[in-house]
Amino acid sequence: MTAESPRSINILIVEDSPTDILIAREALSQAKLVNRLQVVEDGVEALACLRRQGRYADAPRPDVIMLDLNLPRMSGQEVLAVIKADPDLKTIPVVVLTTSRAEADVLRAYDLHANCYVVKPLDFPAFVEVVRSIRHFWFSVVTLPPEAPHGQAPDPTAAG
Repeated sequence: MTAESPRSINILIVEDSPTDILIAREALSQAKLVNRLQVVEDGVEALACLRRQGRYADAPRPDVIMLDLNLPRMSGQEVLAVIKADPDLKTIPVVVLTTSRAEADVLRAYDLHANCYVVKPLDFPAFVEVVRSIRHFWFSVVTLPPEAPHGQAPDPTAAG
């Protein structure tokens, strides 16, 4: 991504706390991340959004998912397990963004193939810095996978 031609970045935030959603939106704004932000408040809605079901039929495929662990209806761990077991979704990077510092939660998230685990900072300036770091890493440093046609994984033999 260059200053001359920023590309649209699609982020899905799965978070049930209205306060944390507000803080995340503001942090993304202050981090100057060019994006389309989709927010869902529980794991069931996250999967509907990712599968483009119902009211999410026109939802863009996210480039990155920011996933809280403590969610109603379906936990973040359950959502992560479904995402990483689904051939159409497993290549989407999942950033676990949670308040839990519990070693068991960290280990479980990585066992379920989370791409990274970030503990939410308690103060706003630190949260903005975390979002800037996420932006820099996922949208400036790494190459994200392309969206595969429905029902098939990206071709590993494709030239590139």
